[in-house]
Amino acid sequence: MNIATQDGSRAPSRLSRLVTRHGRIAPALLFLAVFFVLPVSMLFGLSFLDSDGTLTLEHYQRLWDKPVYMKVLGITLKTAAWTTALCILGGYPIAYLLATVAKTTRARLTILVLMPFWTSFLVRTFAWIVLLGRKGAVNTFLLDIGVIEQPIKMIFNFTGVMIGMSHALMPLAVLTMLSVMEGIDANLSKAGSTMGARGGQTFWRVYFPLSVPGIAAGGMLVFITSLGFFITPALLGGARDSMIVQTIIFQIKEILNWGFAGAIGVLLMVAVLIIFFVYDKLLGLSTLSGGEAKRATSLSKNPIGYVGAQVGGMFTRGMGTLFEWIGLAIERIFPRRADKRHADSGRIAIWAVGLLMMAFLALPALFIIPVSFTESGFLGWPPQGFSLKWYQALADTPVWANAALRSFTVAILASSLGMLLGVPAAFMLARSSFSGKGAVFAFLVSPIIIPNIFIAVGLFFLYAKIGLVGTTIGLILGHTVLAIPYVVITVLAVVKGYDQNLDMAAFTLGANRKQTLLRVTLPMIRSGMIAAFMFAFIISFDELTIALFVTGGEVTTLPKQMWDDALLRVSPALAAVATLLLLFMSAFILVSEIIKRRAAKRS
Repeated sequence: MNIATQDGSRAPSRLSRLVTRHGRIAPALLFLAVFFVLPVSMLFGLSFLDSDGTLTLEHYQRLWDKPVYMKVLGITLKTAAWTTALCILGGYPIAYLLATVAKTTRARLTILVLMPFWTSFLVRTFAWIVLLGRKGAVNTFLLDIGVIEQPIKMIFNFTGVMIGMSHALMPLAVLTMLSVMEGIDANLSKAGSTMGARGGQTFWRVYFPLSVPGIAAGGMLVFITSLGFFITPALLGGARDSMIVQTIIFQIKEILNWGFAGAIGVLLMVAVLIIFFVYDKLLGLSTLSGGEAKRATSLSKNPIGYVGAQVGGMFTRGMGTLFEWIGLAIERIFPRRADKRHADSGRIAIWAVGLLMMAFLALPALFIIPVSFTESGFLGWPPQGFSLKWYQALADTPVWANAALRSFTVAILASSLGMLLGVPAAFMLARSSFSGKGAVFAFLVSPIIIPNIFIAVGLFFLYAKIGLVGTTIGLILGHTVLAIPYVVITVLAVVKGYDQNLDMAAFTLGANRKQTLLRVTLPMIRSGMIAAFMFAFIISFDELTIALFVTGGEVTTLPKQMWDDALLRVSPALAAVATLLLLFMSAFILVSEIIKRRAAKRS
């Protein structure tokens, strides 16, 4: 039914609303169809062809006949699950601390959280090898203080993989949870306290349930990202810690068996789709996007969701009761000012755990700085002597400056394009109901489910036909494919928790949709938008796989240049590059925060 708008014009018809709706999401779908579905389909199609180009199922029969591949898939899923659990357990105290401190303190602490992102992924991995080795810094310290009598084996096993992957992906979980926690009204917890609930009880029964959307979004984001890892397990793990992506790369690069590699990729996709199905029944795709969990009230319609809701309710009630008993015990021991003592002890515990986890994230990056000044020709600890020769070597070699400039250019343009395509799609998914919504969401996030090696090789085939191999434009388009899912998930996590009554209030006061979007909605979700852009920028800047294939040896990015240098020799020049990048990004964040504060004071 058409109705009159504020200015007296007729409201858009159903057809025009349909066109507007699809206009918001169609660009992202079309872009992914061309630069993701088409190249990946080319590779997957090979899984149904034999060496003569005849249709066959022999590759899938081989998967069935040899249980080793199912075993590798199980190892991959186990590794991803443990990584997700550790990132959520370690990241939640950090996110909670950042969400409840002053903005100035939050800006300073966020720098520590983001330090792993500012150091090259390759350098971080090599740093853990030096730190955790038998003669590394950790074992040396523990031996010196007498805690252990012989070195502990912390790498080339599952422990090393968990340390490396948790360190790499915990910031993703922190920033995703933080974007939701910042939107939780602090007055709700105060209201709980006013009604007699103590600090811990208020947290578990009021704050924690409201933060579940962030936990769900961050957990699934870490899980599906960790499925594509191969460098960390290859360098920090043992023979029993091989991920399925390593098997795919071996089939492509060593054996040139494209068909069987495609079949392994299909196996991974099927497993992930099953996980998505269970996740949707348990929490709902809206929770993955940061919305409220499905209220499963019917055991017959959704038994998985019903059981999950009951277990979750029992957990929060149980934790609330436990902290209520703790509060009563504190009152008996310290009858005076018991509530203040309880609150102070809880706050101290949050700070202690949060700072401990931040140290875990920041110290490996800081460890790189002294290594960059060593006189030795190898990346080792402790650094020997003091020298600037590695920085001089970078200055004398323009290839490093060119690679860094290209990486920044590609990352900025790819993340900007990802925002232009992903943000409208996220708004539509968050605020519209339409058939196939779950399928559309799964399609938009599917690029981070498919191993990057498939996207990279598929893009190489496509670019070879349209002349984009070895071009900066080709890199930007490829990196945008990876950026869109992170933008969609992060923005959804914020938009789903946004109170639309604020928009309705703006409409009531005479604002149109554009004015409401620019003056109300976007300022309110600014932190989530910034987090989405940062995710996209970081993913693009540190991306290696696509650069290895689509550059064609004609152009190079900073990660590719570091990879090429690492293949020849793991020299302290890598640490020098990482140190410069770390200092630049830290200064960039600090300057941005200062400018933001001055602008706020002027306004």
